Amino acid sequence: MDLTEILKTYRGKIVDEWIYRLHTEVSERYCGRPEDELFRTVSKANEANHAVLIHNDFSKVDDHIQWITNIRLEGGFSLSEVQNAYELYRTVLLPILPNELDEKNLHDVLKRMNYCLSYTITKFSNYFQSLHEKHIRDYAQNLEGEVKKRTKELVESESKYRVLVEEINDGYFVNQNGRIVFANQAFCDLHGYSPQEMFGKLYTDLIAPKSLPKVHRLYEKRMAGEDTKDLYIYLRRDKNGNTLPTENKVKRILYQGDYAIAGICRDITERLETEKRIRESERLAHIGKLTTSLAHEIRNPLSSVKINSQIILKNVDFDGNDKRRMEIIVNEISRLERILDEMLDFAKPVKLNLEPVSINSVIDSCLEIMDARIREKDIVVKKVCAKRLPQILVDHEKIEQAMINVLLNAVEVLPEGGHIEIVTKQLRMDGGTLQVEISDDGPGISTEDLPYIFNPFFSNKKKGTGLGLFNVKKIIEAHGGAGSVSLRKPHGIKVSFNLPFREKT
Repeated sequence: MDLTEILKTYRGKIVDEWIYRLHTEVSERYCGRPEDELFRTVSKANEANHAVLIHNDFSKVDDHIQWITNIRLEGGFSLSEVQNAYELYRTVLLPILPNELDEKNLHDVLKRMNYCLSYTITKFSNYFQSLHEKHIRDYAQNLEGEVKKRTKELVESESKYRVLVEEINDGYFVNQNGRIVFANQAFCDLHGYSPQEMFGKLYTDLIAPKSLPKVHRLYEKRMAGEDTKDLYIYLRRDKNGNTLPTENKVKRILYQGDYAIAGICRDITERLETEKRIRESERLAHIGKLTTSLAHEIRNPLSSVKINSQIILKNVDFDGNDKRRMEIIVNEISRLERILDEMLDFAKPVKLNLEPVSINSVIDSCLEIMDARIREKDIVVKKVCAKRLPQILVDHEKIEQAMINVLLNAVEVLPEGGHIEIVTKQLRMDGGTLQVEISDDGPGISTEDLPYIFNPFFSNKKKGTGLGLFNVKKIIEAHGGAGSVSLRKPHGIKVSFNLPFREKT
């Protein structure tokens, strides 16, 4: 048989044995390929070799090389694996040819087969290598682009993170090995340090001595990986040595390759003050209910006693010491009624009937009401009232009540010939606040008692209820104002309250 008949006759055997040897002899990757795929690739390779050996046509080999190279590169095959796969054609065909060809024709066929495989393997190797290098270059370019993209995203993410950390109102910090290695501006401001001063600072320097054992114990447990609470309250210490209530929420993190404590630090002074005011309001509400009940229970029989006492006093036969005693009884009943009024004012909420009034006119009205008592003790009253003050929107009756309470306190503590000074002024030229000051030169109070002077039921007077100044504060705050008391030199006190100018709504 000539070569054409040999290749046609043994075509099936050549393809089958080529596939078998690919599965068993070349590599694990070839072993793992599906048989239908190998059948397609081997059949096309066999047809390409047939075209070269019979027709000296290399076009099918060229096509096969381009096709198989892409497949094997995507499959992760090495150059040598595919070279060995091509070489198997020689291994499979060589045992068949000596049996079918004479020596002369055999030599010619072997020469053509060797040239065919040499051409195929060389061209494949060059193409495979060039394509592989192109893939590497493309991958490197893609990788470089991806690195640039990720780097940009990382920078943007870090920038956003820093903006977020720097812009939050709460302090953020990282404590590593007992020192502050990162802190935002809010954390620095909370402690009164600049960022440069804060970096590297011992965290123990930022904690008040009273709270240090507790915070240090929590820090040691958390750094040791023990389960401990992540939210706690303590007293921080600022640069000036002030101690302030603070809340920390912390977590153990990895920071620059080492464990650290990251936390959010929040000043809770205002929150605690609010909670205190709420508790105080609840307590006062309870006391208010009790005092209201007591006041009503006492007022009715007290009114009966007063009316009958006044009837007895009208008896013309009632004179001497007996009459004086009845007058004392009536006066004391009037004092008890004033106490009951104060108790009721304490218990009920302030309802305002706002109207524009002149504060100087209110002061004149109060002094007229108090005139008899002021003259009785020969007290000198000095008025320093600002002229042309604009009218202020207040409840005339309530403001008058507040001023009379302050004046009554002053008159009661002053000796004969004492002095009271009343000052009115506008604090800001934009018309924002009106201030009234009522001062006396009486005995005053101690500095220890000063913080409690507006507290309900606090009084140094033997017959006082301690509700007068509390009700003054209550009225002023209902108007959106604020009251204060200060010591006056060389003795006496000054009661001040500010009232805002506002438009009627």
